[in-house]
Amino acid sequence: MDRANIVIIGGGVVGCALARAASAKWKDVFLLEQMPKLGMGASSRNSGVIHSGLYYTPGSLKASLCVRGNKLTYEFCAAHGVPHRNTGKLVVATSREQEPRLAELIQRGRTNGVEGLRLIDAAAIRAREPHIAGTAAIEVPSTGIVASEDLVKAYARIAVEQGADIVTHAKVEKIDAKGGLVRVTSSAGEIETRCLVNSAGLFADEVAALMASEMARHRIYPVRGEYCEIVRARSDLVRGLVYPLPHPEGLSLGVHLTKTLWDTVLVGPTAHYIADKNDYESNPPPVEDFVRMARPMLPEIRAEDLMPAYTGIRAKLAPPGSHHPTDFIIERDPQFPNVMQLIGMESPALTSAGAIAEHVMGFLSDILN
Repeated sequence: MDRANIVIIGGGVVGCALARAASAKWKDVFLLEQMPKLGMGASSRNSGVIHSGLYYTPGSLKASLCVRGNKLTYEFCAAHGVPHRNTGKLVVATSREQEPRLAELIQRGRTNGVEGLRLIDAAAIRAREPHIAGTAAIEVPSTGIVASEDLVKAYARIAVEQGADIVTHAKVEKIDAKGGLVRVTSSAGEIETRCLVNSAGLFADEVAALMASEMARHRIYPVRGEYCEIVRARSDLVRGLVYPLPHPEGLSLGVHLTKTLWDTVLVGPTAHYIADKNDYESNPPPVEDFVRMARPMLPEIRAEDLMPAYTGIRAKLAPPGSHHPTDFIIERDPQFPNVMQLIGMESPALTSAGAIAEHVMGFLSDILN
């Protein structure tokens, strides 16, 4: 049986960033991923946005780790050749009635330490985005875009170069965390480890339940989001990143417009709760729904401008009907002190991955030393 210092369950962007950070300090770091490739879940099925930290509750992990992660992501991408672009973005009010919410949001961002925020008027919106309708907007200069799959692969590549073992097709089936070592049984075999990190994304609550941890009380409620893409002949409708004000119930940041690194434009995502974490296909919304949601900001958009793109599922901790914002859960398991639980790692986890890894490294040092 293999013996490890650290086993990480989950090969998404957070798990790979953790493997990279941990393998720089310790030998015998293993990452187990159930899918054939890394990052096949939410890590690659998203908008690819490098967030600023504008939206999140002051004092929360999402706020602090996003602001720190923004800086680390740009630095990492520049150092390791990951395609990215610092585009900035606009958060647009489409009526005078919405403008007080812009003022509240900009104050929240400044409290979180987001730099360079400013309010601009309708004329400045048009100068930057000629086809966008808005009465006012927040200009967010630190936002950008990244090739998310390339980011995952870069974290993983460096981890392997540093000696980490990454095993795919390794669905975790059993965890015995009761002794001094944690025994993990997966479809790839058994391994014992001094420290286990649950970074299983959408399935993190199920992994916690495998070890009968009380942390499994933090249930994940899957929320599916679909994207459309504007046909290339009309991709000049949007130059950068344009967001509405966030969903009032906190379910999402709203259907937004993202100019990609390949000069296409994504419209999405939608957001609705589903029962099955693997349901990427049933009942897709018609393109007319995207037109209806995008038209307040982009009046010229038409159904014939759109074609379906892809679907993602995010790991929400808030059940249907809840309007309370949730935070990342990054905790040492109270029952099993050599287990770290990372649950509810939804957006802005892509941006925050490097900062999450920094944060978790402190816990790992305590466990292993």
